[in-house]
Amino acid sequence: MSFDRIDRQILALLQEDGRMTNVELAERVGLTAPPCLRRVRALEEAGAIKGYHATLDPVTLGYGITVFALVSLRSQAESDLAAFEAHVADIPEVRECHMLNGEIDFILKIVAPDLKSFQEILTTRLTTASNVASVKTSLTIRTTKLLPGIPVPEA
Repeated sequence: MSFDRIDRQILALLQEDGRMTNVELAERVGLTAPPCLRRVRALEEAGAIKGYHATLDPVTLGYGITVFALVSLRSQAESDLAAFEAHVADIPEVRECHMLNGEIDFILKIVAPDLKSFQEILTTRLTTASNVASVKTSLTIRTTKLLPGIPVPEA
């Protein structure tokens, strides 16, 4: 699907504020409400807009640490990769899972209330998964940039 200037404006504005009303969105992109809503629906149907959600503060909600885990598997057969992905999908503290090219098979972003809780996740749910050869972890000290979504270039 190709995106014109208005589509890109809609995508950028909704990515910035998904709670924006259709009327406000239409005003900001220079349309009336009905054609703006049709464009938003078309962007949703095309898969360009995957969903809408709130950005929550992990510390306020009791998740004081964020850890990145580099996971290597013993086997990279597709069935073993899929089994690992299914396993981590059932661990709610694993917020992101990316398959990598190279020496490391996956990088996970994990949140936990504290180090003890993270250690329990690591030793009882992650390293015990079948096919896991090794897990190397790094605790974040601070986050200086955290932008959701992707850059939306102008047409």
